[in-house]
Amino acid sequence: MTHVTEAELLQHVPNELFINGEWVPAADGATLTVHDPATGKVIKTIASAGVADGAAALDAAVDAQASWAATPPRVRGEILRRAFDLMQERKHEFALLMTIEMGKPLSEAYGEVAYGGEFLRWFSEEAVRVTGRYGTNPEGTGRMIVSQHPVGPCFLITPWNFPLAMATRKIAPALAAGCTVVIKPAALTPLTTLYFVKLLEEVGLPAGVVNVITTSTSGAVSDPIIADPRLRKLSFTGSTPVGQKLIQQSAQGVLRTSMELGGNAPFVVFEDADLDKAVEGAIAAKFRNVGQACTAANRFIVHESIAEEFARRVTERVNDFTVGRGTEAGVNIGPLINEAAVAKADALVQDAVDRGATLLTGGSAIDGIGTFYQPTVISGVTPGSNILHEEIFGPVLAITPFVDEDDAVRIANDTEYGLVSYVFTQDLARGQRMIERLQTGMMGLNLGVVSNAAAPFGGVKQSGLGREGGLEGIHEYLSTKYTLTPDPFAG
Repeated sequence: MTHVTEAELLQHVPNELFINGEWVPAADGATLTVHDPATGKVIKTIASAGVADGAAALDAAVDAQASWAATPPRVRGEILRRAFDLMQERKHEFALLMTIEMGKPLSEAYGEVAYGGEFLRWFSEEAVRVTGRYGTNPEGTGRMIVSQHPVGPCFLITPWNFPLAMATRKIAPALAAGCTVVIKPAALTPLTTLYFVKLLEEVGLPAGVVNVITTSTSGAVSDPIIADPRLRKLSFTGSTPVGQKLIQQSAQGVLRTSMELGGNAPFVVFEDADLDKAVEGAIAAKFRNVGQACTAANRFIVHESIAEEFARRVTERVNDFTVGRGTEAGVNIGPLINEAAVAKADALVQDAVDRGATLLTGGSAIDGIGTFYQPTVISGVTPGSNILHEEIFGPVLAITPFVDEDDAVRIANDTEYGLVSYVFTQDLARGQRMIERLQTGMMGLNLGVVSNAAAPFGGVKQSGLGREGGLEGIHEYLSTKYTLTPDPFAG
């Protein structure tokens, strides 16, 4: 379907729940509608799961757990590899589908297909590399065996902003480790996950190993699943307040949890930075995905001696952006996900301007059809402005000056979040100091994009728990068992 039309593609996307290897309607017949944020039009009506559907999905995952855990790692890895290969064949369909339901420019949607696919390839290779250790205990009286085992049935909750990559980043390590899953995609962008799970079905994934429930009543459906003693793992990507609630709920069953939560990323530009590279990094770190990313740079902390020139250069770049539906040629900035996102971005900008910041370009919603907001640059943002403390999740670049390195570190760390940071400097020693001093789980040094399937993704403080991707990613779905055996040489 290389040249598939939007209508043809949407016909191939399932509109039902996937439970125990079958596409089924919601038990009570409930449905939800999915909208194109660029036009406001309904693009598909799909099943909306209720409590009974969630229970059925977990039942299927529990029933399939033992056989999937016993499936040879090579077989699990080969299924993931076939999924990767088929996804590359269908990259056009996946990219178009994401642009339709989420709004990002088509060129960026292709990037997400490549990024999301890499989790399938990476963990197809990691499936056969789960190892343990064997050795004599210090006293010499026995042998210690340390082995790794699947955690068990997992509940995966994914966000709307990267509907493919967030699904593959969770499903791939779970399957590689031998865990079965129930996945609940965001109600705003569920179609990509449904299409991906259809692909998994095609490459031979056994029934019950992956189950999908789409729903407009997230809490009502999720709460009983999390409370069920048979569930052993909860993975969530989303806002910190929701993550805090889920952590509290998961404590009752002492669940293994992975939480990839909010961010407030600092983008620090020192006086010795290569400004051309810094501006290029700023555009990537801020405006990728229309600014709707937890890794998006939120606070541009620029040395006072170059703040004006940096602001001039980024404003020049931003003024060249083209806003429109992501499927249109040349579009850099698509719509925000909904009206609430537009209102939030506008409120943050107005608050900063009211407190003394200078509006250099943009600064308002775009009238007409769709949820569009002007690409915006503001400079001279003052302490106390809400935009320095709240995640923007929109195409707004906010600049605040600093005096010296200590001042930059103080401003950068002045947040309850610690997901990612970006630093631009040509001083190697300073760069090394910033690695040590910034309170963050990830860092881009002279780069504006850090995500990679081979790297551990995650944060510190209120940005979350655990890591996704990298060597560490599969261990989030494994439990460690220690066994002591007698000394085989003892008489």
